[in-house]
This record gives sequence, C-alpha cells and structure tokens, in this order.
Amino acid sequence: MRLSEQQFDVRLLAGGKPVLESLVRALDLESSQGEAPLRFVVTASDGQHYRCEIGVQTGGARMPASIFDFVPRSHESVDSFNAVMLVPTGIGAEIGGHAGDATPAAKLLASVCDALITHPNVLNASDIISIPHNALYVEGSVISRLLMGTVGLRKVRNNRVLVAVQDHKEEMFTNSAINAVNAARASYGLVCPRVIRLDQGFEMGSLYTASGRASGEVRGMDGLLAALERYRPDYDAVAISSIITVPESYHRDYFASAGAMINPWGGVEALLTHALSSSYNVPTAHSPMLESQDIANMDVGVVDPRMAAEVVSLTFFLSVLRGLQQSPAIVDAPVEMREPGVLTARDISCLVIPDGCIGLPTLAALEQGIPVIAVRENRNLMQNDLSALPWSSGQLHFAENYWEAAGVLAALKTGIAPRSARRPFTSVETENAEGRGPLATRELATRLATF
Repeated sequence: MRLSEQQFDVRLLAGGKPVLESLVRALDLESSQGEAPLRFVVTASDGQHYRCEIGVQTGGARMPASIFDFVPRSHESVDSFNAVMLVPTGIGAEIGGHAGDATPAAKLLASVCDALITHPNVLNASDIISIPHNALYVEGSVISRLLMGTVGLRKVRNNRVLVAVQDHKEEMFTNSAINAVNAARASYGLVCPRVIRLDQGFEMGSLYTASGRASGEVRGMDGLLAALERYRPDYDAVAISSIITVPESYHRDYFASAGAMINPWGGVEALLTHALSSSYNVPTAHSPMLESQDIANMDVGVVDPRMAAEVVSLTFFLSVLRGLQQSPAIVDAPVEMREPGVLTARDISCLVIPDGCIGLPTLAALEQGIPVIAVRENRNLMQNDLSALPWSSGQLHFAENYWEAAGVLAALKTGIAPRSARRPFTSVETENAEGRGPLATRELATRLATF
C-alpha cells in the first residue's frame, strides 16, 4: 500500500452540470483501477479550467469508499447553530499554517456557535493544545464526508486510543513518545489499551507539489495495517508518532523563514490520516518524530510566534492524544445517521474557510446550500476566485478577518442578512413582471399609483 499525490487538469463546459458532479465525471475518465482518491484540492481555476491535485491510495486490503460520494440534504436543521472551520493543511495559510496558531480564531468563532467542528491543523500546537469547550476535533477527511452527506458524528465520553510509535534508531525518541502517552494517561486520564511499535520500514517522506503545496509519500505500511486489523475490537481512535523524512536543512530554513516557508510536515501527515480514517472509520491523527539528537539540540533562536510551540516541544504528541481523547465517533450507516444526537450535513449552518480554497468541503457546501464565509486575511497559495462558483443568492460571504467572520456568523445565527448591519445600505432591486430588467423608482411609483 502506497500513498502519493497526482495532478489533473480538468475543463468544465459552461452551463453544464453542477461543478461537483462535473469534476467527478471528468476525474473518473482519468482514474485507474487499484487506486482510491484520499484528498482533493483545486489549486487554481478560472471558472472553466480547474487544476486539481489528488492524494491517492494505491493497493491495500481495505479500499475506502469514494470521497466523491454525495448525498444531498433535504433541509437545514435550525435546532442549533453549528459551524465548520477549516484551514487546509500544507497551503501556507497565514493563520493556521503553523503550530496551532489558528486556535484563537477558532475560540472566537466557537463563542458564537452552539458547536464548532474543526480539525487537528487548526488546534494542534505540538505538545500544547487548547480546545474550545464546544468544539469537535475531527480529522479533515471526515469533515469532508460530513459535508458531502455520507457520514455523521456522534459525541463520545472518551475514546480508547491505540498508539503506534515508530522504533527510532535513537531510542530516546521512541521513549519520549511512550512517555508522552503515559503523561497523557496520568494528566488527561487518557484511555490507551496498548502501544504498538512500528519498525523502521514504515516510511513517510515530505515533498512539495507543482503548486507549492506540502504533500509527500507513505510506504511500508504493512505492519501498521496488520496491527490495526488485529486489535480492531480494542480501540476507537488511532494516534501515530513516526519520522517524516525531510532534508536536514529544512529544519533551520523553516524557522529562519519567519513563516514564509510552508510547513513541510503537515501535508504527508494528512495523506496518512485521511487513508486510515477513511478505511477504518476511526478518528486518526499523527505527530512527527525528530530525526536525530542533533536536530533536537538545534538552537534556532527566538522564532516567529506562530512557530514557537514547535520549538518548545519534543514529541509533538500530547496535542494529538488530547484531541483524540474525545473526538466524535464516525457514523456511516443510514439508520444510525438518523438517530437523535448524531450530527449530519443538515445540522451544519455555515462553513468558514480561507479565501481561495476549493476542495470537497467548499464544493459540498455549494451543493448543500450551506453558507460559506471566506476570510481574506488568511492568505495562502490557492489561486481560485470563489465568487466564480455558481452560489445561490446570499450564500457566499467575504470577511476581511476572523473578527468580521465572527460577526457574519452571529448575524446568520440570528437570522438576519449580514449586509443589513453595514452601510451604505442600498434599495432592493426591482424589475417588471416579464423580467425585462430594473424599473426606475419614479416609473415604479407611477405604475403603483395608477394601478
């Protein structure tokens, strides 16, 4: 079983089928047997041409269901106001592209929601984590499936977290990861049935795609997959700590870049967790091991605040363990998805994303009629004009920053048009009954007076 990245260029005909359906049809022409898409992102588009990058699983005893399966919701439930906050991994986001630096924004958005569904890239700060009390920590591919309508989320009191730790050639790092597990058991009250030690044949390597996104390849997964099969009745979530191979210079270059260099580790982590969450239907998260004692001892000085959590951490594992402790269960049986307390696509009131991001969550929200808030201040690599998509009236909102996004969320929760709280405030458009264009105010008044 191998995880890797592929690129496709797709052209859609104007006025054709919905964008999601058209993309799926076009991509089916390119797909080959024995491969299963795991991640999907549109890195650049102009309304008709879409440059797509897709993370792919090749081989494996378990092939996940298609990430493109879509079940439309019939309506939005208004019993509660639940928002999804996403900051895609590996795109160089100004906020959320480093170590948990989107957490303050997440807390702000959570304060105006009944529940905020978000993912490890937003909240994980290496060995530090601060989860809003009403947030659900959900692996990214599961959020995509939630919005696509194919799974639901059920809150849990706690999870039994199976831990897989790679055998490091320097025993100190393996011991540190196991110590982190015991620290979580003692301080978080984590339930961990066992720790599996992976041999050094398990390989994760980082690379950058043609668009500049961070991604990578994963090989040698047989031992991990065998353990997941063997112990399947004994766990509810999976935490993995392993080496991600990058050029040694990346460590110093990354911290010296003051945020300009895209974090090279997160993209390949997302490939791995997408594959495992999709195949086993369990919450999954990963943390990288440092490659050597020399790297651990490297003095990088005082770094950009967004990176500081990485510098002060050793295992990067405690945030993963805490997040998975109460990550909601994944429900995919239609009968169970209708049970009380299961959160599904109809319970999602809004999606908040960095401006320019088009992936399955954005396309699913477009088709489901879910309002989307695009935050302009969260600049990133993606080259897409979101306004070019065929949104319904009032479905897409642009916010300059997360302060403003919180205000838009509050307006949507209240049930008012967000624009009504701003000035200037223009008159409603009018047109004649035959739809031949707008009527001038004086002409409209004359017609009404003579009716």
